[in-house]
Amino acid sequence: MKYPLHLLKLIDSLKRLPGVGTKSAERFAFEMISWDRSKLIEVAHIIQTTPDQLKHCHECGSLTDATLCTLCKPGSSRDNTLCIVAMQRDVFAIEATHGYSGLYHVLGALLSPLENIGPDQIDIERLKRRIAERQIREVIIALDSTLEGDTTSLYLKEIFEPLKLNVSRLAFGLPMGSSFDYVDGGTLARALSARATY
Repeated sequence: MKYPLHLLKLIDSLKRLPGVGTKSAERFAFEMISWDRSKLIEVAHIIQTTPDQLKHCHECGSLTDATLCTLCKPGSSRDNTLCIVAMQRDVFAIEATHGYSGLYHVLGALLSPLENIGPDQIDIERLKRRIAERQIREVIIALDSTLEGDTTSLYLKEIFEPLKLNVSRLAFGLPMGSSFDYVDGGTLARALSARATY
C-alpha cells in the first residue's frame, strides 16, 4: 500500500533536513499528523516567518532578531580578540562554553574549489575592515578540522601575516574520557602536535 501523495510530500520535505533519512522523515511525518491542527498551524507559522524574524548581524554575521546581535551592540564589554567561525551555530556553541569573552566573525562558508567557493564568497575584505576598525590584536581561528577547514585556516593565516596579529587555532586532539583503543591515527597525531605543557 502506497502512502497518500501529501504524506509523501511531507516526508520529502523533512528529508531536506541534515541527517534525516527516509526512515527518520517517515517517523517525524507520522508524529506530526497525530498533532492537533492548532499545533501544526503554530509550527507552520514559525517556519513561515523565520526569514522575516531572523537576520544576520550586520557586524559579525551571527543570527539575531535585530540589526546587531547582543555581542556587537555598542557598549558591549567584549575585548579586542576576534574568533573566526564558519557558521552561525558555531558562535552559539562557543558561547555555551563560557570560556571566551571576545568578538566573533562568521565566514558563512569554507574555501572549497570543488563547490566554487573562493575568497570572494567569504568576504575577506569585510573581515580585514573589522580587524582594523575594532583594533583587534588577537585572532582565534575556530574552523573544523576538515580539508576545507584546514585550507581556509592556512589562507587566513597568510592574510593575517602582514597585519602583525597574534593568530592561533583551536587545538584538536583527544576527546575527554577517550581511550587510545578508539582513537584514529590522525586524531592522535593532532593531539601530539598540539600538546600543551603539563
